[in-house]
Amino acid sequence: MPGKPVVILGVFVADTAYRAARQPRMGETLLGTSFTLGPGGKGSNQAVAAGRLGADITFLTRLGVDPFADMARQTWAQADVKSAVIDTPESYTGAAYIFVEDTTGNNAIIVSPGAAMLISPDDIEANAGLIRSAGVFVTQLEQPIEAALRALEIARGAGVTTILNPAPAASLPERIYTLCDYVTPNETEAEELTGMKVSSIDDARRAADRLLGKGVGAVIVTLGEKGALLHTASRSDHVGAINAGPVVETTGAGDAFNGGLAAALAREVEPLQAVRFACAVAGISVTRPGTAPSMPTLQEVEALLAKG
Repeated sequence: MPGKPVVILGVFVADTAYRAARQPRMGETLLGTSFTLGPGGKGSNQAVAAGRLGADITFLTRLGVDPFADMARQTWAQADVKSAVIDTPESYTGAAYIFVEDTTGNNAIIVSPGAAMLISPDDIEANAGLIRSAGVFVTQLEQPIEAALRALEIARGAGVTTILNPAPAASLPERIYTLCDYVTPNETEAEELTGMKVSSIDDARRAADRLLGKGVGAVIVTLGEKGALLHTASRSDHVGAINAGPVVETTGAGDAFNGGLAAALAREVEPLQAVRFACAVAGISVTRPGTAPSMPTLQEVEALLAKG
């Protein structure tokens, strides 16, 4: 069963991924070990993750009119993602530079969102009915914050469960926090939002308390190889990472987590189990190269969880 509808507002970009032993210094040229071109963008990755898990998912964005836009639509079709696209011929479909370190799989990224940076509150108003029809609404910070804020306002007004993935890290208007049932920062983003160093689970709890004080319903801090922390006013639960095999690439792991979380909450899975489910989705994704192609199916996730 797909559960309630999920609507995700965000960005599609074409990922250009380069692998090398290390990043070049300014003015330096290095030979890389591989190159791939594929679909990316946090919102799109999250939508693909949810779609591959069987969610009833619609992705809202802007695209240019170009070959990368064609790639976007093909990617969504393959993952059973419906789209609400505003065609934007005066701009370009976004692209990202991704450096992947050969020895660790760690990454560094530059995103140029292109047409998606033109997403406006008026675009959100034009799609207000779609947002109100959702059971779960998700957004991030790759498109303008004003658009994300208006979408969260509409979703909250309709009683939709709201998830803000505050990535990439940015300072936020204070009024956005009270619109969020869930905020899902990683350690770096939690530091940006709170001004508090986050290098341990206890640090994450303290930062999460500060976010609760701003009006957030629940905080989920993703902790990489340490799993995730679900922190509310009444409970604080650490969920360990779920190992699905050797790590190949961490790009898109956070997107896998957020897509998995949305899919689970849309099926009305209890929050702690939804976080465990999302950890399994992320755990599988990092064992595979690429972003959208790494997203697992529901059957793969259930099989991993069944192993305990």
